[in-house]
Amino acid sequence: MPISEIGSLAKLTAQLNSDTQVQYQLPLAAIEEQSSAQSIELNPLIGQTITLQFSGKIACKHCGKGTKKSYSQGFCYPCMTKLAQCDMCIMKPETCHHHLGTCREPSWGDKHCMVDHYVYLANSSGLKVGITRHTQIPTRWIDQGATQALPIFKVSSRLQSGLVEIALAEFISDKTNWRAMLKGVAEPIDLKAIANELVPKIANKLAELQLKFGEEAIQLLDEEVTEISYPVDEYLTKISSFNFDKTPTVTGKLIGIKGQYLIFDTGVINMRKFSSYQISIEY
Repeated sequence: MPISEIGSLAKLTAQLNSDTQVQYQLPLAAIEEQSSAQSIELNPLIGQTITLQFSGKIACKHCGKGTKKSYSQGFCYPCMTKLAQCDMCIMKPETCHHHLGTCREPSWGDKHCMVDHYVYLANSSGLKVGITRHTQIPTRWIDQGATQALPIFKVSSRLQSGLVEIALAEFISDKTNWRAMLKGVAEPIDLKAIANELVPKIANKLAELQLKFGEEAIQLLDEEVTEISYPVDEYLTKISSFNFDKTPTVTGKLIGIKGQYLIFDTGVINMRKFSSYQISIEY
């Protein structure tokens, strides 16, 4: 008999095992008395037919109120406009304004922004630069579908990480081509060699930032490259993307998982995009 579960979606959770392969889970939050919170192990489901059915209901993951549209991946409009985690500076860390006293939630900013961050190089659909909090390694890399990653700077705040990222983005991309990422494994890159080439190119900017924030605020690292492999049986040659708002029922054979995407033989779906959507899953 097929197993059927219901709940409210959250982004996929993931860990690296000893073989550097990603192990995925699908968290389902409880929907009042209809269900209980649970986490479904996804790797064993690869090769099976899975059906996801959107109920048409979305509940804000902060306040729990129903919303016709999801904002900032799972929030209602009022929460999106008042929460620090939904502010524009989350997408553009170089615009962080915590130090100006205008943060929407100063205590949230203290915990999430005024802490150590890393500037890294990654290979997802190709070479890119990115930033992440110290607590989000290697989660951030997995979410982006990176097969290689290398931290190159440790900095003292989100603002500083954004400023270093901008300097590096003059020479390399800061974006992932998600369609290319889902079509196969990127060709290996010597990230250490690339880092050695890039750092001297931003030496003047680094000196300027260290003068402003202090020498210890921005530190050059000497780390090893993290290799990451994903549970994918086969890749699609043509990418079509499912959208619960347009297609409430998503079904097909699960052939892989990469980044935040479930890869079916019928198309792909970005699970993070539909956080707070209430669904049933049958497998």
